[in-house]
Amino acid sequence: MEQFNDLLNDLVVAFTDEFWKWVLIPLLAVLSLYFTVRLGAVQVRLVPEMFRTLVSPAGVAPDGKKAISSFQAFSISAAARVGTGNIVGVAGAIAVGGPGAVLWMWLMGLLVGAASFVECTLAQIYKTRERTGYRGGPAYYMTHGLGARWAGVLYAVTIIVTFSLVFNSVQANTISGAVTASVETVGATAPGWLAPAVGLLLVAVTAMVIFGGVRRIAHVTQTLVPFMALVYIVMGLIVVALNVDAIPAVFTQIVQSAFGLREFAGAALGTVIVEGVRRGMFSNEAGLGSAPNAAATASVTHPVKQGLTQTLGVYFDTLIVCSTTAFIILVSNPTYGEERGPVLTQEALQGVLGTWALHALTFVLLLLAFSSVLGNYYYGEANMGFLSEDPRKLAGFKIVFLLAAFLGAIGSVEIVWSLAETAMGFMALVNLLAIAPLCGVVALLLKDYVGQRKQGLDPVFTRDRLPELRGVQCWEPGEEPVRR
Repeated sequence: MEQFNDLLNDLVVAFTDEFWKWVLIPLLAVLSLYFTVRLGAVQVRLVPEMFRTLVSPAGVAPDGKKAISSFQAFSISAAARVGTGNIVGVAGAIAVGGPGAVLWMWLMGLLVGAASFVECTLAQIYKTRERTGYRGGPAYYMTHGLGARWAGVLYAVTIIVTFSLVFNSVQANTISGAVTASVETVGATAPGWLAPAVGLLLVAVTAMVIFGGVRRIAHVTQTLVPFMALVYIVMGLIVVALNVDAIPAVFTQIVQSAFGLREFAGAALGTVIVEGVRRGMFSNEAGLGSAPNAAATASVTHPVKQGLTQTLGVYFDTLIVCSTTAFIILVSNPTYGEERGPVLTQEALQGVLGTWALHALTFVLLLLAFSSVLGNYYYGEANMGFLSEDPRKLAGFKIVFLLAAFLGAIGSVEIVWSLAETAMGFMALVNLLAIAPLCGVVALLLKDYVGQRKQGLDPVFTRDRLPELRGVQCWEPGEEPVRR
């Protein structure tokens, strides 16, 4: 049975590698370049606006309570984005592709910011209203924007299985594994009951959050995300400060390896590029269609506002958090090789800061994984709402979600992880094919936004400003509060 699982895993990995290399990465790069040209490099040109829109105040939801703010929606998506991929995934990319993978991760992060802007702006314009605020995402803009509900159903089912079940199990497994590793670091043997106990505790804490609805998820993530990022970044800055003399050599290695001028771990140039781009996308999720589910929840006065805010999330993830991992590893002069990926970050921290750093990293991993669990849950909830408004089905989904978390904490997820990467690639393919023809809608919205800014206004959008748009469910005149 073990040999069969190994064979199946190898086949899935081989297929996924080829699919990403020859289909998904070229498509993402070409479409991101198209979006960049069509929208005038919006992801670079309007960076100052991204910080301004991040602090936009929220309006009032239909139930009379405060709606989800722009920053809270940013936090929900960041909770899912900023996960173990920022530590383990980046380490894996460096282990296989060498330092050059980091440069391709940076470059692709800047380019795919355009794709993130498009998909998150679309999520806002085609969102729907619910009692506590708004809901939307790829399934909604496929239905209302493209008029293709079948594509929306396909996407909704895929993201529920991939994020809310599989990735949820993976994150739970990471939490359990991190606790076990921390116990074994001090020389103790992890008892057999530890993993089930961690699983039950995770289920209990998660249940307290998700049964409180999207508002409670937003409140928890807006506190958790900045805190965990700050802790990890401070650790990274300490490592870099203690090895500041190595920084020039690290940058040289990154550039030389990125363009094949120097070989690392036997990585060919194609491997360097693929690993950097793939792990970057896996981490920042630009073009994948996941972040738009969170973007749609925000109560803002113009769809472009949240598109800009979520693009900032791509930069936060790739240029700050992932780069922290990269520099922690590279200043330690690591030994490269595919099998080295899972331990590079831990070894680098321990070598510079001592054994206590492993426990600190365990704490960071716990926060990262738990925040991802919450983000992954909301992605599933938003798409369950698309498939059915029956509250009993949503309650059933919550139970299945918590069960997946417990099973992930006590089980092995290698083959599940491999299948999830394949499903994630399929999700991205469906989403990219949907947002490409809708880019014209985003171009009109951006023109409206920029025009109002030039007049010195805080942009406000209502559907009568662009009456040619079809399928818009919200944005009636007078619906959104005007904030000056």
